[in-house]
Amino acid sequence: MNFSLMGLLTATTALGLMTSSQTAAAAAPQVKTQAPGFYRMTLGDFEVTTVLDGMLFFDVNKLLTATKPGQVDSMLAKQHLKLPLETSVNTFLINTGTRLVLIDTGAGNLFGPTVGGLLANLEAAGYSPDQIDDVCITHLHGDHMGGLVTDGKRTFPNAVLHVDKADVDFWLSKANLDKSAAAAMLKPYQDAGKLQAAAGGTQIVPGIRSIAAHGHTPGHSLYSVESQGEKLLLWGDLLHVAAIQFPEPSVTIRFDSDSPAALAQRQKALAEAAAQGYWVGIAHVPFPGIGHVNASGAGATQADAKGYTWVPVNYSANRPFTGKAVGQ
Repeated sequence: MNFSLMGLLTATTALGLMTSSQTAAAAAPQVKTQAPGFYRMTLGDFEVTTVLDGMLFFDVNKLLTATKPGQVDSMLAKQHLKLPLETSVNTFLINTGTRLVLIDTGAGNLFGPTVGGLLANLEAAGYSPDQIDDVCITHLHGDHMGGLVTDGKRTFPNAVLHVDKADVDFWLSKANLDKSAAAAMLKPYQDAGKLQAAAGGTQIVPGIRSIAAHGHTPGHSLYSVESQGEKLLLWGDLLHVAAIQFPEPSVTIRFDSDSPAALAQRQKALAEAAAQGYWVGIAHVPFPGIGHVNASGAGATQADAKGYTWVPVNYSANRPFTGKAVGQ
């Protein structure tokens, strides 16, 4: 065999092996899962971790109210969104350095298999349920309190549970007792002496306090988180559909107990967040649910704002910044 023929055969064999290898790689099964759902950022001396509980799917065109015919579908289409709308269920974990405070607990097993991922994502984020010192519930709807109990026992055995008294009184009243899972969720904490029901304005731990924002439910609450001059305000369910309610805050939702009151709270919160520029965290805007609010309109100031825009947090690997930009 001459050298040129040998070289041709060698090259052909190598090409065949390479093609076979490429084919095998292309035939690998698709993974079909995402990375763990948590996002971390710093806020002064605090560390904030959004922990995703999962996704819910809503025909929001049937749920949103105070709208014009076709308005919801048209506004969703502009954002390349489809029905049913995929909706995040975000919870927020605050590490103050001395306390671990969890804001909301997701849906647990109340809403099917697309949610209930809080504990797995909490573990992926580096924490276990027994490390949580305080759990704060924005309001007693199932997708915010459903993770409080697992197999009839407290999911967070060492935590004090904080809920606005107005929500506790409303959902545990005889008139509403059969309409909610609130009693089953609260009882294990109540029996253990771990339930604290107080009015808005209560300090949970230094740097974290509740703020009454009643309307979505009778005791709906916000939670303010502040450290070293930085602020994050957790809105709970002041707003549900970012593509609709930021540009059109007057749009309401059937889940509200008192729509006019919920609207007033939303308008107040939007104006304040846009004017002051602090961080906002929201349960049902796309994960990680943290960002800023800007006024929109003729001059993009509060005086002439016709609506608002949502500016999501810029993803960060959270490594220490050297103080020099690339190229410096």
